[in-house]
Amino acid sequence: MRFVVTAGPTREAIDPVRFISNRSSGKMGYAIAEAALARGHEVTLISGPASLAPPPHAKFISVTSADELHHAVHRAVRTCDVLVMCAAVSDYRPAAAATRKTKKRQSPFALKLIRTRDILASLPKENRRYLVVGFAAETHDLKSNAQKKLRKKNCDMIVANDVSRSDSGMESDANEVVIFFRNGETEKISRASKKIIARELVKKISKCLKKV
Repeated sequence: MRFVVTAGPTREAIDPVRFISNRSSGKMGYAIAEAALARGHEVTLISGPASLAPPPHAKFISVTSADELHHAVHRAVRTCDVLVMCAAVSDYRPAAAATRKTKKRQSPFALKLIRTRDILASLPKENRRYLVVGFAAETHDLKSNAQKKLRKKNCDMIVANDVSRSDSGMESDANEVVIFFRNGETEKISRASKKIIARELVKKISKCLKKV
């Protein structure tokens, strides 16, 4: 099977030296790519800036911004069986990026932000030939927020995790997730290393693909 996995954060430029980003390390997405490769699948890994070595044998595509990720995903899904959207995409970007470094000033500084493109929402909703697995990083109301995202973004599965905890989630080597399926079923994977979580997720994704 052909997997497309996105990972890591995106960066939205304020000026040549500053940007808006988030705490994503890319560890979960890279672990999923490695787990899929270990099961004999073809993998395209599309990654934002991350301090990780790409897994050997994966096709690796490096991106920086949400727009670059949007374009890369739409190209890659043309020939995939499953898209795993694990990247933490910035929701907002500066309305305009300065071409020169913005100097410190005494007066307050306001930055106008506009929405970035919603990659999951931009995917085809009908006659789609690939499975879509989304991720929901939540700090509260995990179940209701994940189920809402599942419906709104037309995903086949949503993998939700609580990122308010210091011992799992973003930047950690461990995670704990709840998987929400389109048919209303849910499955929990208890706290474990991200590599173990990734192996379990790839098994469940492969099982879903065989049912399609």
